[in-house]
Amino acid sequence: MLKLAPDPSHALGERYRAVRGLTLALAAPLSDADATVQSMPDASPAKWHLAHTTWFFETFVLRDHVPDYRLHDDRFPFLFNSYYEAEGRRHARDRRGMIARPTLDEVRAYRAHVDAALVAALPALPAAACELVALGCHHEEQHQELLVTDILHLFGENPLEPALWPAAPKVPVAMPGPIGWIERAGGIVTVGHDGDGFAFDCEGPRHEALLVSHGIADRTVTNGEWAAFIADGGYREPRHWLADGWAWVKAEGVTAPLYWEERDGGWTRMGLDGRRPIDPAAPVTHVSLYEADAYAAWAGARLPTEFEWEAAAQAHDAAGGNQMDRAGPVEPRPAAAGDPAFFGDVWEWTGSAYRPYPGFRPVEGAVGEYNGKFMSGQFVLRGGSCATPRGHARASYRNFFYPHQRWQFTGVRLAKDI
Repeated sequence: MLKLAPDPSHALGERYRAVRGLTLALAAPLSDADATVQSMPDASPAKWHLAHTTWFFETFVLRDHVPDYRLHDDRFPFLFNSYYEAEGRRHARDRRGMIARPTLDEVRAYRAHVDAALVAALPALPAAACELVALGCHHEEQHQELLVTDILHLFGENPLEPALWPAAPKVPVAMPGPIGWIERAGGIVTVGHDGDGFAFDCEGPRHEALLVSHGIADRTVTNGEWAAFIADGGYREPRHWLADGWAWVKAEGVTAPLYWEERDGGWTRMGLDGRRPIDPAAPVTHVSLYEADAYAAWAGARLPTEFEWEAAAQAHDAAGGNQMDRAGPVEPRPAAAGDPAFFGDVWEWTGSAYRPYPGFRPVEGAVGEYNGKFMSGQFVLRGGSCATPRGHARASYRNFFYPHQRWQFTGVRLAKDI
């Protein structure tokens, strides 16, 4: 499932408190109504994220490893289990917005109850339970990103287009120069997690992969470049698109990235700071795999494979770039000149299907359902985004979504054969 270096209970406790505190801070500006509404089946209410991450710790750590622990509320497992079949029946995902009760304050009380019990139990927990606490912290960080992006989608559906956080006026930044290419000769590379520190099960086993000679772009595609794609008929020309992508464009009436609208003669975007003009120099975001692939075809390039991306990113600081450090304005920013910025700003679509590595085996028990059963019909994204908590990403980290999904901070880095 994971590999975790020995960690004293006090250090794990501090990490637990920090992660749990950030989640509360992200949700602090929300009203009870904000936290209850579900804007689409792919998104979950903020209140559900707050409770589900708590259910994870209560179920897999406190219930299973702390003698005589009693559940805070016997009804909550049905409401806040996500997809764990081994944990029994659960509320339908697309109806999470119907959970008007418990209230937001009652969910916060649930979190406080579980937090107090877990911190008190931590010094006596066995190693297996401590590994689950570590897993739960990384799991909650994933939900912190989902929480932020789900709020953005919710606010984007509101005609008032409210801002979650105020932000200062944007200072114009010069457009970057043409894309440069980081070239690599073909050959064997070693990919996957190296066993040092935490990793999700889908990041291993570590193994060798064959790369062809290729180039990978030294930056991601910008809003300005994407606007040129639109102006050139990119969403009207079927020859750029995969068949499924073109069917999606026609069925959904897609003409631009999610949250883009033309107003007063220019493109605007909805963000967590409300609606503003697009920043032409910032990375384009909220595009699907279909859009990313079509843009690459239009540009005379392709999407990188996940192993091309990983091989290029291994030399870069996974904790660098524009990632989430606190509750506050979150948006992609123009990259600094000469910085390939493999981590942060936007998740980067790859052309690789999300499938198991050679020798992959899910662990026994309910937590074995965490990743493996989703290895069908999805594509891998790499690198983290502006909404990824700093320290969460790694070169081996494999995010995954369906080809049509784009409410996350998803963007594009090109590649080409040489």
